[in-house]
Amino acid sequence: MALSTKEIMEIIPHRQPFLLIDTIEELEPGKRAVGKKCVSYNEPFFAGHFPQEPVMPGVLTIEALAQVGAVIILSVPENKGKVAYFGAINSAKFKGKVLPGDVLMLEVEMIKVKGPIGVGKATATVDGKVVAIAELTFAIG
Repeated sequence: MALSTKEIMEIIPHRQPFLLIDTIEELEPGKRAVGKKCVSYNEPFFAGHFPQEPVMPGVLTIEALAQVGAVIILSVPENKGKVAYFGAINSAKFKGKVLPGDVLMLEVEMIKVKGPIGVGKATATVDGKVVAIAELTFAIG
């Protein structure tokens, strides 16, 4: 199942300039998803990070992964209309830069779900190379 930006906004509450995913390419509600972010030179954060060498902040790559995770959790019918909050970010590692023009692929797989808490294994890649990994904990509010 693929989702457009409009369909993503029907599931999660994030909006521009903080909606950091453009499309969901694959979705298994409650289990796994792959999202895509086309990184444009016009992103608001590039004005200050860094003017001479624009680089997407690593924390925003993690946030983009978390938004994909939120789509996974909130696309389950019993969670419709709820909000997913960060519970924890564990084992985050940054392995490459995300630059203007890059297509950021964001894959999250839920590895544990118990009640309103879920843990996802998250991987961000550009051109097949890993740029960030983390274990993300979500809490449904």
